[in-house]
Order: sequence, then C-alpha cells, then structure tokens
Amino acid sequence: MDTMEMRRNAIAELVNKYGTVSFSQIKEQFPQVSEMTLRTDLKALDAAKEIVRIHGGAKSVQLVIGTDDYLTRRAVRNIQSKQEIAKKAVQLVLPDTVIFLDSGSTTTELARIFPDQSNLIYTTGLSCATELANLTKPVIMLPGGQLNRYSISMYGISAIRELEQVNFHQTFLGVTGYSMKAGFTCGNNEEAMLKRTAIEQAEQVVVLMDSSKTDVKSTYTICGLADVDVIISDGQLPEDFLAECETHHITVY
Repeated sequence: MDTMEMRRNAIAELVNKYGTVSFSQIKEQFPQVSEMTLRTDLKALDAAKEIVRIHGGAKSVQLVIGTDDYLTRRAVRNIQSKQEIAKKAVQLVLPDTVIFLDSGSTTTELARIFPDQSNLIYTTGLSCATELANLTKPVIMLPGGQLNRYSISMYGISAIRELEQVNFHQTFLGVTGYSMKAGFTCGNNEEAMLKRTAIEQAEQVVVLMDSSKTDVKSTYTICGLADVDVIISDGQLPEDFLAECETHHITVY
C-alpha cells in the first residue's frame, strides 16, 4: 500500500469515526501534507463514496444518507467474527417457532447456515431472504415497505404495522453500535422504529454484534441493555461491557 492510499484510508477512518470533521481538523492530522493534496484526497474519497464532501470539511456516508452504511461494504468487514457469531446463534434456533431476522451482514451469515426445518421467519433483509430461499421447510415472510437501497432492506410504517400483528418467539437483531449513554443504535430513524417493534413483539431478544461495535454511537437509539436477553459476539467484548451485561442478567455467548 503506497503513502497516498494509506493517507486516504486514514482520512476516511477519521471522518467515519467522528461523523463530521472540518478541513482544519484534517489538516491538523496531516500537518506535512499540503492543503491542495488534502483537497484532492477528499475529492477522490467522495468519488469513491468513502466519505461525503461538504463545505468546510467532510461527513461520513452514514450520516448523510441516514442508513447503516452500504451492505456490500459491511459484508466484507470482520467476516470471520460474523461467521463465528452466526454459528453460535444458529444453536439457539428451535423448530416450530416464529422468528424475526433483522437485516444486515451478520444476520445474512445466520440466514446462510439456517437449518432446513419448520419455522415461520419474518425478515426485512433481502439478502437474508435470498439465503433462506435455498431452504424448503421454513415459511419466509417479507414485510412490505420502502426499500433501503443501501442496506438492501425493507423499512417504513407499512413494515412496522405488519410486524405489530406478529408474536415472535425470538428476534435476532443487528445493530450499528453500542455505547453506555446511547444504548444500541443505528443510522436510520424508521429502521430504529422497526427494530423496536420487533423487540416489543418478541419473547426473547438476541443481539448479534462483533466487538468492534462497542463504544460506537450512531444517530438513533434502538433500545438499552434492559430490553435484551442474549448477546452473541466474537469473544472479544470489553470487560466493562460484560460487567454491564451481568448487571442486567444478559446471557453472553
């Protein structure tokens, strides 16, 4: 990887970490680089859809489009951790139950290894539905609604109203991040509302999240630890988070 690519990657990480950064903040991080070069970097990153240029700086794609990043990008991050989480999660699935399977890259991994058994599965993730279509025994339901072209999922009031009529044994939930102050979060308000509905309708709420999502705060709160029964992760969750889970009597795998 050459110096230019390393610098641009570092700029993208900076913008995505803080959501919005000014040009002066970027300049402070790269004092040896000319302003012209940095502006060229921002233009290239914007063209590659890694960030979004704004007047006086840059914003993360997530903040601008109000979603949880492109599914195709998330699908290639932390693949081993997501596969490990999916293998743990599939052990909790019982036949003859009603399940909500959230959209996202980790839930897609779960759908990929889902057992061919009798279940009624509601999912808002089109990638999940595509994987589940390979099975013959489960009944797969896709709530109607608006298509999120970035996360390849359904959301909106129509989908929420449909989920309000269903009683789930288990909800398998994907999240963008968790912070002590904000709880579990995502980047789209209507998707947060939909996730909350799936939580309210479930006997058991299972959150699937790798350890990179701790101490990450996105725009909209989904729920707190008190609303969750099980967390499935990659075995690398920080000790303070595990202590909070123990306080709330949450089972962690």
